[in-house]
Amino acid sequence: MKAVVLENFGDERNLRFVEDFPKPQIKEDEVLIRVRAVALNHLDIWVRMGALAVKPELPHILGSDVSGVVEEVGSLVKNVKVGDEVVVMPGLSCGVCYECQSGRDNLCKDYDILGLKSKGGYAQYVKVPARNVLLKPKNLSFEEACSYPLTFLTVWNALVRKAQIKPHSKVLIWAGSSGVGVAGIQIAKLFGAFVITTVGSEEKAKRCMKLGADVVIDHYGDDVVKKVRELFKEGVDVVMDHVGEKTFWKSVECLKKGGKLVFFGTTTGSKAEIDIRYVFVREIELLGTYMGPRADLFKITELFERGLLKPVVDKVLDLSEAQEAHRYLENSKHFGKVVLRAP
Repeated sequence: MKAVVLENFGDERNLRFVEDFPKPQIKEDEVLIRVRAVALNHLDIWVRMGALAVKPELPHILGSDVSGVVEEVGSLVKNVKVGDEVVVMPGLSCGVCYECQSGRDNLCKDYDILGLKSKGGYAQYVKVPARNVLLKPKNLSFEEACSYPLTFLTVWNALVRKAQIKPHSKVLIWAGSSGVGVAGIQIAKLFGAFVITTVGSEEKAKRCMKLGADVVIDHYGDDVVKKVRELFKEGVDVVMDHVGEKTFWKSVECLKKGGKLVFFGTTTGSKAEIDIRYVFVREIELLGTYMGPRADLFKITELFERGLLKPVVDKVLDLSEAQEAHRYLENSKHFGKVVLRAP
């Protein structure tokens, strides 16, 4: 099959388009999907660079967010059939441990993400357990459908489950033009929150406002903490931070007493210094988030079907243009998701 193969860890030049990679062979509880589209995430970049503690065996295939058509089903599969248009739930777990049975599969000791250790969707075909497949919303194209699983699931876990946002919540979302940023703006507004976000250009600011953001701050030209405190002297209720080292303490400073910082991602580094006294005296909650329970994707998918959440696809390229797609994402030129169309 045709695929984009990671041959060595490093920059995007280590991604090679090939036409003869072995087609996956499924087990009785698995589904083979003919990939139609796969969305990029920053996770792809971190895996490609070998920057994570967990590293896949090489050669490897990246890609967590996949939409496509069921090509083949194992003998035990009952939930989908050949020909169904589907979306892949990217979180992979054992399905039988205490955490999985408790609905917290993202805490499974064997947890994986498609394209992290297991081979992902930068290919014509991908295989996944049947429990990781759900029907694609009929109102979304394949390119749109692959744009939401990882980002919206992570943000739902952060804002809804962990931060427990409410209609009166004041929420700061860093980098609103990113994949998780556009998810954060939409989910926060869905719950009636007041949303402040940051961007790096006037054009991105306009697009964030169209998505529903109430206030947009230039994170390059403005002092974000000062701007937030000018808006709300006491600070905000919730900050969603996926940037990492450069913003972590600023996020804490933006919070009111009793505020919550939900965080994931380390785009600018993973070493952050904090003043512990500031955190406990103000009773600030630091809430780490790693993906989310697979079941929440059913709720999220329904919201897309009802038009209450909308996909934001910035650019669609052919699978063979994966190197260009990675450069585009790393240079922060995107607003929303960058998608590869499978051949």
